[in-house]
Amino acid sequence: MLFIVDDNALVAKHNGETLRIEAWGKDSLRVRATMFPEFKDLEWALSEKPTECKAKVSVAKEDHWVGDGTIDQREIATITNGRIKATVNFAGIITFYKDDKQILREYFRSYDGTLSRSSRCLKLVSREWKGVIGGRNYKLNMKFEPNPGEKIFGMGQYQDGCFDLKGCTLELAQRNSQISVPFMTSSYGYGMLWNNPAIGRVTFGNNYTEWITESTTQMDYWITAGDTPKDIMKSYTDVTGRAPMFPEDLMGLWQCKLRYRTQDEVLEIAHAYEKEGIKIDQIVIDFFHWTVQGDWKFDTKYWPDPKAMVDELHSMGIKVIVSIWPSVDRKSENFGPMMEQGLLIKTERGAAQTYDYQGDCVEIDPFNPKTREYVWNVCKKNYYDYGIDAFWLDNSEPDYGVYDFDNYRYYDCSALECSNLYPQMYSRVFYDPMSKMGKGTVVNLLRCGWAGSQKYGNVIWSGDVPSTFEAFKDQVICGLNMGMAGIPWWTSDIGGFMTDDVNDPKFRQLLIRWYQFAVYSAVLRMHGDRGPYNIPPLDTRDWGGGYLHTGQPNELWSYGEDNYRIMKDYYDIRISMHDYIKKLYEEASTDGSPLIRTMFYEFPEDEKCWELDDQYMFGDKYLVAPIFELDRYEREVYLPEGNWELTKDGSVYQGNTTVKVDAPIEYMPVFKRV
Repeated sequence: MLFIVDDNALVAKHNGETLRIEAWGKDSLRVRATMFPEFKDLEWALSEKPTECKAKVSVAKEDHWVGDGTIDQREIATITNGRIKATVNFAGIITFYKDDKQILREYFRSYDGTLSRSSRCLKLVSREWKGVIGGRNYKLNMKFEPNPGEKIFGMGQYQDGCFDLKGCTLELAQRNSQISVPFMTSSYGYGMLWNNPAIGRVTFGNNYTEWITESTTQMDYWITAGDTPKDIMKSYTDVTGRAPMFPEDLMGLWQCKLRYRTQDEVLEIAHAYEKEGIKIDQIVIDFFHWTVQGDWKFDTKYWPDPKAMVDELHSMGIKVIVSIWPSVDRKSENFGPMMEQGLLIKTERGAAQTYDYQGDCVEIDPFNPKTREYVWNVCKKNYYDYGIDAFWLDNSEPDYGVYDFDNYRYYDCSALECSNLYPQMYSRVFYDPMSKMGKGTVVNLLRCGWAGSQKYGNVIWSGDVPSTFEAFKDQVICGLNMGMAGIPWWTSDIGGFMTDDVNDPKFRQLLIRWYQFAVYSAVLRMHGDRGPYNIPPLDTRDWGGGYLHTGQPNELWSYGEDNYRIMKDYYDIRISMHDYIKKLYEEASTDGSPLIRTMFYEFPEDEKCWELDDQYMFGDKYLVAPIFELDRYEREVYLPEGNWELTKDGSVYQGNTTVKVDAPIEYMPVFKRV
């Protein structure tokens, strides 16, 4: 092992691998390795200039026992940046320390000339590089030793009901309702970003932690140490970026359904809300308002004067957001030019097709700067110039017809190498030009994201999830782990997306419980595909804005008078919290704190709070306890240290205890910290 001190970095060379560890922000280190002659200059998620830090780097010799019982001198290198330290021994094994206490160590089970535990004949090394057959990249397998009793949170959104990720295997890939954001926070007082957008997986096992990347040129991860999750989040968003300040005029109700089919429907709903005295901040025009996928324009048969519609909505104080898909149908007027110019995703084999819902489609390649320019110019002309305020960037994973990542290729990389970055690049088709126009904070709605997406004005929602109580609880867990992965602007479809029968009393009860939760979340947004599908289409054509089905009404008053009263009462609660919610958004833009927070985010010293997956903090003030079961009208709530006031009746409870409280259908238990 050859060690080199390179100013603020430690470099080690061994068996053709170059390892580089350097200070990267307060109490943080960036670790890279490659089998190539030099590193590629790839930021990936580490897009912000880190705080200037002066690391201490040294190389020394230490005694090591060898096989014959004698002592030998072996070199060990150390790099220290504030409270975090890494050592690299003669076998290349890295060990990390916080305040000289070990927090993470690479896994190694191969004979190294000592009698230590790692001295085994299994030939398992911490960083295993295997060449991708027929290509120049490598498959990388990176292993760490497990930490006893460790709890792990973050990593984005997985629909498996797991809050603590210890023991889980997670696919590092984007799918509809699955969002890979590879930043984790450990109960051992560190956070780690796997700074690589390649397809792969991670297993937080009890025998070892294993990160696998299917195709890459280099390993890249970032690790930070901190006393609290809030400290760790601040350090993480220091180097990956933070969400901008959320506009005040979008902190209320967003109205949406699948789908408003005409501009008359949109205006009718807007005026109905106005008549009811309910201010909606934004109304959403969903998919298939267009001619065919990839035309990115209104079907004028049903949307004859979009500008007049937008002007009228603006006069009512309502902003307008329009659905955009990345899919381009072969029948689209843009398919030929985009295919000719190489602006669409390429397939490695078979037909040129990546998506087949309601058409034979190929999706755009946002890694290509010319694609981003082309799509924006079309959407600017057909939407933005009419006054459309924002874009709902649906199917942003992208939603492949078949998730064969080895079959797709982008502008400068294969999908295996960088596909997890797709939603972020897709968002920048719109964020980059819109932010340059200086019309205020850009806020677009996406179904997916990656590490660092928070800085690009992304409200991310949890995808097309079923309308069940099980899915509801999963979404709360998803939102908490998305927050721990640095994504503070997160939302879900109230009531779930897929509903068979809106008249079913069981669904209506679910809707109310979900709505109550949504009031105490970042974005309050009505949406869903509501059955039964007995509303005839507007048109007999098999294309255009009128042929596809629509769901049942999805406005607050659509579910009966009793439910409307409950939702109206909770709408009033949302409006009354405006100043408080504004403060939470300010915190997100200042230190990265999410709006919905795990209990341990606010109470890290309370061991019980690291276990709780069915209650959360809305900011630092409100403890929220949703109802996750049908016909459940009471529940137990754990109250941490302090005094807590039940919002229903003002009763005050002392903390460090579990209490049982009533939860009639018109009330979700919420405690205010006093």
